[in-house]
Amino acid sequence: MTRTTTPPPRAARRAVATVFFLNGAVFSSWVPRIPEVRDALGLGDGALGAALLGPALGAVAAMSAAGALVSRHGSRPVVRAALAAFCAVPVLIGLASTWAALVAALTVWGAAMGTLDVAMNSAGMAVQARYPRPVMSGLHGCFSLGALVGAGTGAFAAHLRLPVPWHLLAAGAAALVLGAVATRALLPAGDDALHTGPAFARPTRPLMLLAALAFAGLLAEGAAVDWSALYLRDVLGAGAGTGGAGYAAFTLAMTAGRLTGDRLVAACGPVRVVRWLAALAATGFAAALLVAEVPAALAGLALLGLGLACVVPIVFTAAGHAAGPSAGGPGPAIAAVSSCGYLGFIAGPPLIGVAAEAVGLGGALGLVAMLVALLALGAPAVAPAGRARPRRVPASPARGGDAARHVPDAPEPPRSA
Repeated sequence: MTRTTTPPPRAARRAVATVFFLNGAVFSSWVPRIPEVRDALGLGDGALGAALLGPALGAVAAMSAAGALVSRHGSRPVVRAALAAFCAVPVLIGLASTWAALVAALTVWGAAMGTLDVAMNSAGMAVQARYPRPVMSGLHGCFSLGALVGAGTGAFAAHLRLPVPWHLLAAGAAALVLGAVATRALLPAGDDALHTGPAFARPTRPLMLLAALAFAGLLAEGAAVDWSALYLRDVLGAGAGTGGAGYAAFTLAMTAGRLTGDRLVAACGPVRVVRWLAALAATGFAAALLVAEVPAALAGLALLGLGLACVVPIVFTAAGHAAGPSAGGPGPAIAAVSSCGYLGFIAGPPLIGVAAEAVGLGGALGLVAMLVALLALGAPAVAPAGRARPRRVPASPARGGDAARHVPDAPEPPRSA
């Protein structure tokens, strides 16, 4: 029995992939400029960490409302509006002349970022429902690919000493134009607008466990994003270019892992993938911190990126499948899990800043390795609902006679393409 008699919506998948790419590119373009912004405003690690709390407040405040909007109106209009705001705000960060102005700009940007995150993941789930194979890890891989491009262009802009406001204005304007064109191919709003059911997800035990996994995984990502350049430059004595290379190594490894993640999930099942990759991330990053040399740090950041690559896509997919139409669809559930995840991604780094004041930045990052190790213990939470481990079905002749395959996460019985 097939899922649908119509071809998969490839144009819509490309549109969602473009949104993921632009999200990563715009956000990461500012990462290499963080040390310059900190130095220009005369901020210490603690003050910078407090400023980075602004996006967390904006994102968490906006995500529940975003889930409700997606449930009522569909993901398409929410994606387009949130992407426009997300591209327009970064220039305000570069123009901030005081700590308070920086916090305000980051908070507004966080609200746009959180809304876009919920909407684009919901759009991805709508495409996933019409595909015979997993696609979510690949979509998140496009985010990582965009982050790699953004980090590279940001480092190049820093090397050229391009003023931060002009750099962020150019990055946002380019993404805005590309996004306006690409999002015309998104699925129609009516395809995932339910108009019925609750607008907010009920905090069930499965959703709470998934939220905890999202928090841990995205806290580790946020630490790499916001503190890798400072760790390499201030603790290990690397140059500014090498600081940007650390985040690039993290993102490149994560991109490779996510672009191959759908095949890995199909072959091994989501629980094993989360367990193995979390163990890899924790072990590699902890070893690099103990060595405390620049080459080891670059390798450790790469292993951290590879180890975390599939965790978030798998967790978001499990959250989307945990809520059916009677629960408001995937939008509210993804919003609930994303809220906790983004709290880790954007509010976690300020906690690292506070810890760094007490035990040093290297010691604070060691707490990240410990937290990632706990992901392996929570891996069973991503199992498809109603069964402890993935089921296997015989290979279909249409698949070319492959050996038995794991069924992708789905609430329905397994079906051939």
